[in-house]
Amino acid sequence: MIRTLPVAQLQNRNQGLSPCEHRTVSKDGRIVCCRIVEGDNEVSPNVCRTCPTKAVNCTHLRFSLRKTSPTPLLVRFNGRTEVWDDDPSELLFQRAACAAKVTPIEQARSCAGCTLRQPLQIPAETSARQVRHASSAGKVVPFPEREVAAAAG
Repeated sequence: MIRTLPVAQLQNRNQGLSPCEHRTVSKDGRIVCCRIVEGDNEVSPNVCRTCPTKAVNCTHLRFSLRKTSPTPLLVRFNGRTEVWDDDPSELLFQRAACAAKVTPIEQARSCAGCTLRQPLQIPAETSARQVRHASSAGKVVPFPEREVAAAAG
């Protein structure tokens, strides 16, 4: 019989949830970001993955976002006409500032070396290591028959 520990159950339950506190569902059923002030505020999981706030990952960040959609390209060749609009939408900072340093932030990588940085989320690798460490904590008692057999052999 295989039993799942309570720690593992909590971790599995939280995997499907959205870690972004700004993504919500509007009354008409669209998934929207409340921090987008310019452009269409409807977002998809692909747009959220490229959000610059995830790259910064700091509690001191104060920001608003701008969503830019690429302009479709009209291509005519051999008497055919096609519209090319394969590029995904992009999220950029409209305005961003650090509340601790009271300085503007132009790009997400400008916060990379900050000494005052306080992460919003703990990386998944670190939490998985802590779960493994917590589950392996305990006293190991060897069996006496195996020690005698190993010593004699």
